[in-house]
Amino acid sequence: MNPQLATTLGLSAPGFPVVLGGTVQRVYDDLRKRIVTIQLPPDTTLSRTELSETYEVSQTPIREALQLLKQEGLVRIYPQSRTVVTRIDVLQIHEAHFLRVALETEVCRRLANDPDLDPSVVTRARSIIKMQSAIADDAEQVAIFQELDEIFHQTLFAGAKRSGLHQLVRERSGHLERIRRLHLPEKGKIVSILEGHRAIIEAIAARDEQGAVNAIREHLSRTVAKVEDLRKEFPHYFV
Repeated sequence: MNPQLATTLGLSAPGFPVVLGGTVQRVYDDLRKRIVTIQLPPDTTLSRTELSETYEVSQTPIREALQLLKQEGLVRIYPQSRTVVTRIDVLQIHEAHFLRVALETEVCRRLANDPDLDPSVVTRARSIIKMQSAIADDAEQVAIFQELDEIFHQTLFAGAKRSGLHQLVRERSGHLERIRRLHLPEKGKIVSILEGHRAIIEAIAARDEQGAVNAIREHLSRTVAKVEDLRKEFPHYFV
């Protein structure tokens, strides 16, 4: 996630233990973004030497960042050989979706039922929607739109005081994020995302628990319903 965006909206970027250091996080964040936005498509070979030159760091933080990506299933490391961006795994997509629906449904339920809900949560979420709307028609801003989408959902977790669970979801959602990126250019997809975000936050603001639950479930299910269509369209990207 773009740390500046998160900071601007009053959120910390999904973090690492302090011991990892800023360099590892910077390299990891950028490589992960490039993978989930398909700038580094499946089967791309990653050279540690070239990455060291690109990020102007030694191979140690490169190696640590690649290990983090391996834990998320986004790269495969062949010792003494090469590192390759993995293909999209449909099973991992469905597992990540199951986790997201279970957790975000409960988050929205709690937010809608919280009599002491901080009004800034709703204000912040609406601001994110406005930012997304402002760039919705700009094809060159798709990656930023996707980052704002993640920040919207992080805002909900933070509002429910469950930010750690958002980090868990993020760590399990790399394959899901890649099909979301493939799905974004489809006509009407961005509009449906904006409509979904509005429905979620307005139901929460209205203290409409069932409305919030229904809205988040529908919102999270749209891309997963397109998995088989996307696999047929991009067979070389999938396992």
